[in-house]
Amino acid sequence: MPALTPLAADLWVARRPLPLLVGDIGTHMTVVRLPDGGLFLHSPAPFDAETKRALDEIGPVRCVAAPSKVHHFFVGAYAAANPEARLFAAPGLPEKRKDLRFDAILGDDPPPEWKGVLEQHLFRGAPYVNEVVFFHPASRTLVLTDLAFNMREPPAGRARLFCWLVGASGRFGPHRMLRLMIRDRAAARTSVQRILAWDFDRVIVTHGEVLETGGKQAFTEAFAFLRA
Repeated sequence: MPALTPLAADLWVARRPLPLLVGDIGTHMTVVRLPDGGLFLHSPAPFDAETKRALDEIGPVRCVAAPSKVHHFFVGAYAAANPEARLFAAPGLPEKRKDLRFDAILGDDPPPEWKGVLEQHLFRGAPYVNEVVFFHPASRTLVLTDLAFNMREPPAGRARLFCWLVGASGRFGPHRMLRLMIRDRAAARTSVQRILAWDFDRVIVTHGEVLETGGKQAFTEAFAFLRA
């Protein structure tokens, strides 16, 4: 498995194992190269020498984004290795990770570092995760964290059982636990409509396979339950 897999111009993913109590569900880090040549990292994956070499080959790390309150485990390692990088946190995360120094809180408005390159939206109605969704217009790519899994091929071991129990196996979309975390369905519906206003085709998920095409239709169908 390569350290970085190119998906489009200035867009890569890093696929890494993610061993948890429920098993290894795997994780994706999304990498976007900004106009100044610096890199934006979304949902940092485990950090190692191979990852550092691969990133160094395409540009310096400028921005590290922890896009939800539950995706923050490896931010510290990237911050230590890239002291000039700016750290961005989902709302509520700085209170949870007081050991990290975040430079800004993510919301609906892109900061100057990636304005014009990435668009973003704080998904409403699920305060436990407070996921900020990103859109890369140049490649028509939506970048998600936990709003949807895409486990077309179920993982091995305990993770296979976990995915089956939460309804994540063999499908694209939010699993049962995520659905339960949506406390305000009206607010979530508004966010879904905001996301669907973007012209995306590809969807990068943090857990599972990248959905290379048909992403808007898949996202529409996956969140149709909010209309019930």
